[in-house]
Amino acid sequence: MCLASQFFPRQTPRLLQNFLVMKFTYYGHACFAVETGGKTLLFDPFVSSNDLARDAGVTAGKLAADAILVSHGHFDHIGDAQDIAIRTGAPVVGCYELCSWLAQAGTPEIRPLNLGGTADLGFCRAKFVAAAHSSVLPDGTHGGAAGGFYVNTAEGNFYYAGDTALTMDMDLLDKEPEFAVLPIGGVFTMGVADAVRSAQMLSVKTVVGVHYNTFPPIAIDAKAAIKTFADAEIQLLLPPIGESIEF
Repeated sequence: MCLASQFFPRQTPRLLQNFLVMKFTYYGHACFAVETGGKTLLFDPFVSSNDLARDAGVTAGKLAADAILVSHGHFDHIGDAQDIAIRTGAPVVGCYELCSWLAQAGTPEIRPLNLGGTADLGFCRAKFVAAAHSSVLPDGTHGGAAGGFYVNTAEGNFYYAGDTALTMDMDLLDKEPEFAVLPIGGVFTMGVADAVRSAQMLSVKTVVGVHYNTFPPIAIDAKAAIKTFADAEIQLLLPPIGESIEF
């Protein structure tokens, strides 16, 4: 289901531009998948312990993945990564310390990176980029650097900020990705106003909001958030859990 038209008409659909699309599916909190090149990238799989995802019928045991990209070690991002990696055989891509911890726990394939490094996954390239955030693994082990991912595909490029504050590092990223996935809940990450400034740094006109409403401290007024972005001439998409968008 394409939700973009609920908010703004698309002037030039990518399907008409080059017959290639990326399919984004939201699984709650900061977990989402992007299908590109016939493969599935799964990001920050936190499902089994997320009441909202379970209530929406999302099951970690049914999620597809050809690669699992984890932004940092907090429980609400690394949650189901190991179980899904074991079931699917998908490599986990993330910070060196996080990947090493997963390997010691029995994860079969890891692709460790540090900030600035790029994983060539064959069907796409994922660069691990800076985020201003902390990272501690579920057992209290330090998780190394927190980050986000800038992904290059044949269908286009996109940016996932991970959990982060607004930072000038965003201005160093490639401009005009097809879309950006930005946290908007505030308290533990940047909020709506700073996410708008992030989008402006990236010169991106379509943003998918994540990391909001899962817990009471990060509840937002969705209509107000959409208007704040619209006032800056940026499209904010807030798909329901389980729904998809095509870019």
